[in-house]
Amino acid sequence: SPVCWTEVGDAQLTGQEIIQQTTEKIVQIKQRLQAARDRQKSYADVGRKPLEFQVGDKVMLKVSPWKGVVRFGKRGKLNPCYIGPFKVLAKVGTVAYRLELPQQLSRVHSTLHVSNLKKCLSDEPLAIPLDELHIDDKLRFVEEPVEIID
Repeated sequence: SPVCWTEVGDAQLTGQEIIQQTTEKIVQIKQRLQAARDRQKSYADVGRKPLEFQVGDKVMLKVSPWKGVVRFGKRGKLNPCYIGPFKVLAKVGTVAYRLELPQQLSRVHSTLHVSNLKKCLSDEPLAIPLDELHIDDKLRFVEEPVEIID
C-alpha cells in the first residue's frame, strides 16, 4: 500500500526550497493566529467598557473574589457582592486606584484593579457605615443578641 500519494522520485527538495517553504508556512500560521486573536478580541470587547474614576469619587468594593474574607453572617448567594462606599485617593497607573479603607479592612490592600470597583450612585446619608458592623479579627461579622426570649 502506498504511504504517500507522490512518486518516490518526485519529492527531492533542496535545502534552499525546504527553508523557503518552511518560512512561508510560518508566515501563514502567524497570519492565521493573528486573525483568530483579532476575532476573539472583537467578541470580548463587546461586553467591556472603560471605567475611570476621579480622585474624590465614591466607589463600591467587590468582595466576591475573596470568599470568606468579608462575610456578614450570610452564606453563599446572600453574601453582599459590594461593600462601601469608599473614597478614591489616587489613580495608580492606568487601571488601578488607591482607596481610603477603614481600619476594619486593614488586611485588604488599598490599591485595587478597576474590575474590583463599581461607581457608587447612592446619596451620602443612605450609605451604611462599617462602624455599625462588628467584625472580628478574621473579618467575619459578629452577631450580638438583641433580646433573649423565654
